[in-house]
Amino acid sequence: MSDKRILTVSASPHTKSSSTVTGIMLDVIIALVPAAFAGIAVFGFRAALVMAVCVVSCVAFEYASRTLLHRSNTIGDLSAVVTGLLLAFNLPVNIPIWMCIIGSLVAIVVVKQMFGGIGHNFANPAITARIVLLVSFASAMTGFTAPGRASVDAVTTATPLSYLSSVDLSGDITAQLEAFISDGDLPGVFNMCFGVRAGCIGEVCSVALILGAVYLMLRGVISFHIPVAYILTTAVFMLIVSDFNILFTVYEILGGGLLLGAFFMATDYSTSPINKAGKIVFGIGCGILTAVIRLYGSLPEGVSYSILLMNIATPLIEKATAPKYFGFIKPKKEKKEEGAA
Repeated sequence: MSDKRILTVSASPHTKSSSTVTGIMLDVIIALVPAAFAGIAVFGFRAALVMAVCVVSCVAFEYASRTLLHRSNTIGDLSAVVTGLLLAFNLPVNIPIWMCIIGSLVAIVVVKQMFGGIGHNFANPAITARIVLLVSFASAMTGFTAPGRASVDAVTTATPLSYLSSVDLSGDITAQLEAFISDGDLPGVFNMCFGVRAGCIGEVCSVALILGAVYLMLRGVISFHIPVAYILTTAVFMLIVSDFNILFTVYEILGGGLLLGAFFMATDYSTSPINKAGKIVFGIGCGILTAVIRLYGSLPEGVSYSILLMNIATPLIEKATAPKYFGFIKPKKEKKEEGAA
């Protein structure tokens, strides 16, 4: 009796998906659209100019670097567009345009292409470029403007995190926050949610960021493990140090780039762990570092630095949390011979 069944043998991977790099990046761009429109609504068309310059510069640098290195061009996968948008989202609206171009050069050429291109970079390009700009041009990168004043005569103002960093945690925290709010230094929680506050272009509207994150989760582009672990860890840390002050914790969550970083940058495929346990460890690490830098560091914000440090630690996290392969048997320890030293 003959067996007519066909045995198909192929190289791995054996589980395949219809997802493509271009499709994933398109989903990320769609998810960033609400925050982009919110940034334009809050800061004016200068925000759109910064976004356009960053995107065009990133695409141009990707095309030029791939051509000079004699590699196949990858501008069609839209990853450079995503990098440009995220870089713009991490910049103040009145930053000089030439600094946007320098940031794009660092993100694409130095961080991405010098390490082999998409999938080979060890750190998030947009975050690394932001840190380079912050270290190199501190005044321009910390000169935030009030909503609706992104013009030549813009008024420089402090961000909510700047006021939060001055709160005396041993005193009456609620009274201090209410004093900031009544003086007009801190916006109300409603304005914090909808972006009527000073900050970087893409971080101010929490509602827009959450909408984009929900879209990415529904599409299966990102999982909830890193963002939830990141945000919850930061929240728990802030609750503990503030003697469980809810208002202080809410302002810490909404007041800076935490949501932007947690949903759109900490979840970068190339620079974060693959397995679920690793993702949770990664998110917890980001949350602890962010809270420590904000509370005890010299800078009011710590999102970029925390994600970059955890990017560097990702190989160690993956090694420590990698699941055992099917059929794995733990080797037995050899007994020492009697009389051995």
